[in-house]
Amino acid sequence: MPNMDPEKTPIPEQAPGERIQNFQEVTLGYTEEQAKQEAERCLRCKKQPCMDGCPVQVPIAEFIGHVAAGNFKEAYSVITRENRLPAICGRVCPQETQCEALCVRGLKGEAVGIGRLERFVADYALSAAIAPRPPEKTNGIKVAVVGSGPAGITCAGELAQSGFEVTIFEALHAPGGVLMYGIPEFRLPKKLVQKEIEAVTNLGVRFEKNVIIGRSITVDELIKEEGFRAVFIGSGAGLPNFMRIPGENLNGVYSANEFLTRSNLMGAYDSSRNATPIRVGKSVAVVGGGNVAMDAARTARRLGAEKVIIVYRRSEKELPARLEEIQHAREEQIEFQLLTNPIEILGDKGEVTAIRCISMQLGEPDASGRRRPIPIKGSEEEIPVDTVIIAIGSSPNPLIRQTTPELHTEKWGGIIVNEETMESSRADVYAGGDTVTGAATVILAMGAGKQAAKAIKEKLLC
Repeated sequence: MPNMDPEKTPIPEQAPGERIQNFQEVTLGYTEEQAKQEAERCLRCKKQPCMDGCPVQVPIAEFIGHVAAGNFKEAYSVITRENRLPAICGRVCPQETQCEALCVRGLKGEAVGIGRLERFVADYALSAAIAPRPPEKTNGIKVAVVGSGPAGITCAGELAQSGFEVTIFEALHAPGGVLMYGIPEFRLPKKLVQKEIEAVTNLGVRFEKNVIIGRSITVDELIKEEGFRAVFIGSGAGLPNFMRIPGENLNGVYSANEFLTRSNLMGAYDSSRNATPIRVGKSVAVVGGGNVAMDAARTARRLGAEKVIIVYRRSEKELPARLEEIQHAREEQIEFQLLTNPIEILGDKGEVTAIRCISMQLGEPDASGRRRPIPIKGSEEEIPVDTVIIAIGSSPNPLIRQTTPELHTEKWGGIIVNEETMESSRADVYAGGDTVTGAATVILAMGAGKQAAKAIKEKLLC
């Protein structure tokens, strides 16, 4: 009989007062019994509307059925038919707006905890050293993948599983892209990311690190001189956006990209082992309201900031971050100063001392569908802070488009692709993820990588 409890099986978490003292994972995951209990809430709908919300089309009801029966290995096999990074997706994907948003159980209560169950299955497989098998032989066709983030890893894994000889070119010294430099340890442990990457490596994918495409070698050279039959660009959107207000050049102003990279990839969160410099101070303002802003604010709290304020120009309703991240931030005593917009960063002797803001009110919806914030004259105020972190989005690095003349891009830098095949205006060059859409989610990037791999296979094997 199904478990008709209207609420999800609770998932263990570190207490807020404890977790702000460390960088260990906040959410601890289900036990086997808890996973079975939650899996039994699934109605195994014939139409499976939840799948319509999954960008990589995981057979959700099928894998959950195996979990309910205690067949965890079979559940992993089902998931990995479509998803190369289940341990990551189970932690950072916005299931509440995707698969779980369409779950029938959500009509009268809470949706089934699909993400929690995916994480459980993936963690079980990793602990039991279960991994997809590599192909018996390769087809001899070389494909290059630029970037080892979620789009690149997914595309590479799909192609390698089909026998292609895939090489990933990564600009940094460690593979993983945004999974390594952007998402904090307390949300996504780096050892876990490396295990997922090892699984792709075991399929035969090669990694060339410290290679900057557009500087070390160009896309055209990969095709014309190195013999790659296709190139997939999944280089993300790592160029930070700034507000262009006075004072952004003061000491103590970071882009969220730099702040999180110093903490995550360069190990500043573990000062006993790493000498990476990072400035926090007693009071921090984080400008923005997305997941990156929450990550930066919660990281600053753990690095010793006594007061951390999220400054966002719209209201609570418009916050783009996941509800879970907002809730966790509030539990960790992060303050929210909403309907507030910075207009200047103040300093003394080159150091940040405060941020001057103006109050906002919401007008009619803009092009994004959200109500447009309008400044309220005469409402300026100053907030004393030591550090300001700008988390208002990022753009693709211009190097690739500048060195690939036939590559058509949007004015803001995103690569223009055929939405079905993900092929660009340059023949045999495909792209997907944040380098096409701008900063988005891990699972959407994975969906694009998978879509491109399918098109590459169809073209090169015809």
